[in-house]
Amino acid sequence: MPVNLKGRHLLTLKDFTPEEIRYLLNLSSDLKAKKRAGIRGNLLDRKNICLLFDKTSTRTRCAFEVAAFDEGGTVTFLTNSQMGKKESIEDTARVLGRYYDGIEYRGFKQSTVEELAKYSGVPVWNGLTDRYHPTQILADFLTVMEHVDKPLNKIKFVYVGDARNNMGNSLMIGAAKMGMHFVALAPKTLWPEEALVEEMKLVAKETGAVIELSEDVASVDGADVLYTDVWVSMGEEHLFEERIKMLKPYQVNMDMVKKTNNENVIFMHCLPAFHDNMTEVGAQIEEKYGLSEMEVSDEVFRSKHSVVFDEAENRMHTIKAIMVATIGNL
Repeated sequence: MPVNLKGRHLLTLKDFTPEEIRYLLNLSSDLKAKKRAGIRGNLLDRKNICLLFDKTSTRTRCAFEVAAFDEGGTVTFLTNSQMGKKESIEDTARVLGRYYDGIEYRGFKQSTVEELAKYSGVPVWNGLTDRYHPTQILADFLTVMEHVDKPLNKIKFVYVGDARNNMGNSLMIGAAKMGMHFVALAPKTLWPEEALVEEMKLVAKETGAVIELSEDVASVDGADVLYTDVWVSMGEEHLFEERIKMLKPYQVNMDMVKKTNNENVIFMHCLPAFHDNMTEVGAQIEEKYGLSEMEVSDEVFRSKHSVVFDEAENRMHTIKAIMVATIGNL
């Protein structure tokens, strides 16, 4: 049965079947090949897209803008709206839905993107909330498909670090949907919440996935993918000292890479990464805590195992697929 995603929201991958996710990944691959061949697109011709941002961004904004322009769409980047200040989320959604064919939201509460979807009347895409980051997971899985010579349902995917943040949640959801062996490697206090784990274990029974939670670094053995994210998310900067103490043993370094016993293991990170001290925040961390590297060593970040910039590029191709599939002229 053909997949049709016209008019659909993307709020979390929980709402999508494995077949629908696979369709988006294959469409992403096709659109990537089209761009690299220099073929000018028109699948978003006369489509107007609003990018509504409450959080800072590099990849998400750029990926949405370039993806839209590539296929003939136009975008408005909106960071100073009245939403939540002088105007309710509902009223903002109703207004924006009159102007635009699709709305992307990047911000804090998952309830905000859900309310936008409820009242806008047009597809709404989650560009990141505190709970989920679905567009990133599609880019991650496309990157795995390109670099690991195995089907997704044969992949052992190890996420290391703060496993109860939006990336830990979303990668577990995606892995469960696609039948992967997913390991959340973290201190127990930073494991995903129990209700979400149990929900994904039910999904895993249908897809053949394995959901594993571990505090033991030895669980990286046999990994095809090592993935990490920052130890402190936006808005949690006051937790730096606590998180450093908790997560230093879980830094992705060459010792951990060797423990995979897989010379072809790939390293992934959604970026930005604190792999050196060449940023204002990195320099402050080194001065205060004596660490020039945090969640990943510079050696691993720059090594043959690292595919982080292929992964970053794929944000554009998968986001393009989401917009084309839900509002495009297919």
